[in-house]
Amino acid sequence: MSIQLTDWYPVFLSLKVALLAVIVITFIGLPLARLMARVEFYGKDVLESIITLPLVLPPSVIGYGLLVVIGKNGLIGKILSSIGLTIIFTWWAAVLAATVVAFPLMYQSVKAAFKSVDMNYEKAARTLGASEIRIFLTISLPLAWPGIIAGLFMSFARALGEFGATLMVAGNIPGQTQTIPLAIYFSVESGDSVTARTLVTIITIFSFLVIFLINRWARRQNY
Repeated sequence: MSIQLTDWYPVFLSLKVALLAVIVITFIGLPLARLMARVEFYGKDVLESIITLPLVLPPSVIGYGLLVVIGKNGLIGKILSSIGLTIIFTWWAAVLAATVVAFPLMYQSVKAAFKSVDMNYEKAARTLGASEIRIFLTISLPLAWPGIIAGLFMSFARALGEFGATLMVAGNIPGQTQTIPLAIYFSVESGDSVTARTLVTIITIFSFLVIFLINRWARRQNY
């Protein structure tokens, strides 16, 4: 049995899902991490615990939680259904699952990066009349860039390998919602070892390259 052209669909879908998830994570994670790194407020510990909860929860629990929210009887699901939209069991559900699961990795890395930025630079900019947005774009962001890049790569790799939550909210629909991890699992189940080995090799090499490039890039930043 040889791998067919259609068997490459999970690769392309996984890359698309992971890329979109990282884009969403970046737009939400950067300002949130900056806020949490600089501002103290009542209930901050609770909020941070909620943000990082997907790191320790089983993927099936995360998937169930998403089903409760975006399912046909869920709060958001009902609203979307009323306007003729459905997320559940589409590749957009896979993007949502990957975003939720990978978000804590990006958040933790970026928050640590912003905390490492010397606040005296920001204070000096404020005394010179710079706005908060300008301080963020010209001081905080460039100085925290190494941690941000590491967070982006790690969250991308995590989103690429998401399995449990994706299976629950997106299902395993060949040619529609089947990502690499799902394709590997069901290829093994059906006895298609050629496809399984090929996809395992692809995702292993890709994940190795991501980690390798992060380590090389981090070493260069330290010199």
